[in-house]
Amino acid sequence: MTTGRCPSTQAPERNVPVAKLFTPTQVGPYRLSHRVAMAPLTRMRSDPGDIPSELMVEYYKQRTTKDGLIISEASPVSIRGNGYAGAPGIYSDTQIAGWQRVTETVHARGGRIFQQLWHVGRQSHVDLQPNGDAPVAPSAIAAEGHAYSTRGEVPFSMPRALALHEIPAIIEEFRSGAERALRAGFDGVEIHGANGYLPDQFLQDGTNKRTDEYGGPIENRARFMLEVTQAAISVWGADRVGVRIAPSGTYGSMSDSDPAATFGYVTTQLDRLGIAYLHVVEPRIKGTEELSHGRAPIAAQHLRPKFSRTLIAAGGFTPASAEAIVTFGDADLVAFGRHFISNPDLPERIRQGLPLTRYDRSTFYGGDARGYTDYPTAEAAAAA
Repeated sequence: MTTGRCPSTQAPERNVPVAKLFTPTQVGPYRLSHRVAMAPLTRMRSDPGDIPSELMVEYYKQRTTKDGLIISEASPVSIRGNGYAGAPGIYSDTQIAGWQRVTETVHARGGRIFQQLWHVGRQSHVDLQPNGDAPVAPSAIAAEGHAYSTRGEVPFSMPRALALHEIPAIIEEFRSGAERALRAGFDGVEIHGANGYLPDQFLQDGTNKRTDEYGGPIENRARFMLEVTQAAISVWGADRVGVRIAPSGTYGSMSDSDPAATFGYVTTQLDRLGIAYLHVVEPRIKGTEELSHGRAPIAAQHLRPKFSRTLIAAGGFTPASAEAIVTFGDADLVAFGRHFISNPDLPERIRQGLPLTRYDRSTFYGGDARGYTDYPTAEAAAAA
């Protein structure tokens, strides 16, 4: 599908060997032929009822490679867990058939796809909540930033603190979402514990001021994320469950008094659970789009010794910095986000050292095919 746009390109990195990126690796029980994963990307193109659309099927089809890994866009496990109008859900049986069309298409092209399970917690707005209720959070502390309602960007609403007796029901929503993902044909699930969403809100002490068994010491603050992970494991088995964390993330006004200890502890505990992979988001340098060649990916470097299984790094990587981190051993795969938006054939472009099409940020969230399924492959662009 094309619109006649002629997207600009950026020059390839010259003389950059990417041999390690194109060696086989393992994620849980799955053998992958390369180490370029597609990161979870919120695009907000679902049909009414948060049901995956046919346009989404085409989008995922375009970005599937044989024996490659896709992590789906974040999918709310609860109608209360949504902060982005148009995001596809996995909280209702009515959404399963739409996701089945996606997974069947990915599998037909030989790819693997995990579904990212999501609850935004306080990063929502009353317009997106049932009956106009306040969003929920571990503590009644407002986040800085904006949700996406049907009327556009709106500031996050003040949340209410979850009562202790409500927490098991939210953990059950994650388990039910994991079960629906299994029925929808996914190859596994990823818990979205990064970017200031609900598991992250429980984990970090800047957002968790509770005094019960889910607050206070690190062991208590990590309890929610670990129990959610165990709920997914009860459906899938540990080797088909991943977890995403962002040790240096500040989005949504997140903070922790001792992030090295907090994220070191939760990583160690996740390793003991035997999960398939840990997905670590690296900090980007302020004012730049990519990780600097002179700056090491510090989050993966810190956590690698604490995690014995597959580690996926994400956040501002270029082909060169991706090759470097997997060669050094701090990560086993690298997840690309924005470059996958505008380059449906990204792994092949990296492998051949071809120019990358620039992305149009104005089309990231919501809309139609423009900026979504109309980016050409390098082969199609050359033939035009």
